[in-house]
Amino acid sequence: MSELVRWEMDDESVVMEVAGQDVSGFQAVGMGEGGVLEAKGRFEESLRNVKNAATKTLDVFRDTKLNPDGIELEFGVKFTAAAGAVIAKASSEAHFVVKLTWTRQER
Repeated sequence: MSELVRWEMDDESVVMEVAGQDVSGFQAVGMGEGGVLEAKGRFEESLRNVKNAATKTLDVFRDTKLNPDGIELEFGVKFTAAAGAVIAKASSEAHFVVKLTWTRQER
């Protein structure tokens, strides 16, 4: 069973569907089964650690030895009460897809 959880942002809020086992630690705002739960932290704060992990991952591949023309980083984000936003797992491990591209220069 899933629940709706609201995260506050600067000018508005965002409501997301969260799996029922991931909602412990939220404070109930609505009444009854259709109630919306309120996240304790702000939306931006919950994404900060994910952003830092993405930045560090990109830094590793932006070195002068590889020197790619383009980098694509793909990962899923899961929201939980205890940790906020976390990198979602695929099977039993965290999941990142990194794609590096090089363009041949005409000589």
